[in-house]
Amino acid sequence: MTAVKYIRKVQDFSKSKSKENRHWVGLDGLILAIVCACFIIVINGAGKERNERETSNVDDEERNMRSKRIKKTLANIPSAFIVFLLGVVLAFIRKPAVVKDIKFGPSSMEVVQFTSHAWKQGFIKGTIPQLPLSILNSVIAVCKLSSDLFPGKEFSATSVSITVGLMNLVGCWFGAMPCCHGAGGLAGQYKFGGRSGGCVAILGAAELVLGLVLGTSLVRILDWFPVGILGVLLLFAGIELAMTCRDTNSKGECFVMLICTAVSLVGSSAAPGFVCGMVVHLLLKLRLHLFN
Repeated sequence: MTAVKYIRKVQDFSKSKSKENRHWVGLDGLILAIVCACFIIVINGAGKERNERETSNVDDEERNMRSKRIKKTLANIPSAFIVFLLGVVLAFIRKPAVVKDIKFGPSSMEVVQFTSHAWKQGFIKGTIPQLPLSILNSVIAVCKLSSDLFPGKEFSATSVSITVGLMNLVGCWFGAMPCCHGAGGLAGQYKFGGRSGGCVAILGAAELVLGLVLGTSLVRILDWFPVGILGVLLLFAGIELAMTCRDTNSKGECFVMLICTAVSLVGSSAAPGFVCGMVVHLLLKLRLHLFN
């Protein structure tokens, strides 16, 4: 839903609100977003099918070999990276003066001093509302998605929780934004070809280099990044994440999933959906225990 809003509506991120409809033509228009979406679909398709039918016919085998070669060639094209680079180029075109704002070197860091009032407000307004979403998206969903996408390489909820906690405990003293692993990021990386630990290492190294070289200048550049293109990238990451539901093993799992999704979409956050999903799951378990 958020990705579609980014594509359709002009965004005011300072107020977290959508404004008027996005224009069709322009450097951040609907046509640009549609073209980027079509490009990603052509390159990446709907995803890799797990069960492919085998045939013994020679012509079919040759056709399959050609098809596999084409798919392999397309899979080596970094569609998301190309779209991202296009967005960066358009950012400079939209605001040429941003070049003058570029200053090389890392941003200065200082230790943040927290008052008791800040701790209290952060716990009440930040921790409590965010906790259900963080547990669901950053721990449970990440572990489940990892086991689905990479069979045999499962991670425990404990290890994932500890790493998320350590990231935030260390970063908060230097003014860092809250961090998490996020199932959406994992799904997006898998969708666009990042399926090894090396990809994550390269991504982290690239972010470190950009942060040390450009510092806050990078933020000024990204301020002019076309939001429609950002919405397209988020849309395909969300679709890849949603497609994992095709592996649900029972009607009960589908029922819980639909209840959780429906309540989350209707409500103002994922917290009500998380609670309702847990309650429905427990009720189904109770029913199974009573009647079997």
